Amino acid sequence: MSTLELLVALLLVVVVLLLAGCVAYVVHRHPAWNRPLTAAFAVTSAMLTAIGVVVALSSR
Repeated sequence: MSTLELLVALLLVVVVLLLAGCVAYVVHRHPAWNRPLTAAFAVTSAMLTAIGVVVALSSR
């Protein structure tokens, strides 16, 4: 894996952690938003999983 790919993977991890923290804070402050934000977070997680698979396959 090149240095650029490692930096992009690290950036994705940081962004996912930041997004998870934001979602947790918003759901804590506004419990009625739980379902829409859970759906959005699930879609984001699935997208990042797919990106992770692509990065893993491209490093072969």
